[in-house]
Amino acid sequence: MSTLKITSRRQITLRKEFRAHLGVGPGDTVEIDVLDGGRIMIHARTSGKIVETFGMLSQKDGPSLSIEEMNGITGEGWSR
Repeated sequence: MSTLKITSRRQITLRKEFRAHLGVGPGDTVEIDVLDGGRIMIHARTSGKIVETFGMLSQKDGPSLSIEEMNGITGEGWSR
């Protein structure tokens, strides 16, 4: 178990390893759930920004798909 110190401004700072584990950095937000027994749970919150999806389907050395091929694939997914 790790401990964090509360500052005079009643704030805590998440250590580097915790930020890395959550995958968060400057400007990101986290959600905190209050649990029984004086415990809390912290988890990363995704912003849902469209710019975060750019490049998620790219493949190194893979084939490029045409718009028609992409539309066909998404159409099949929606029909299920």
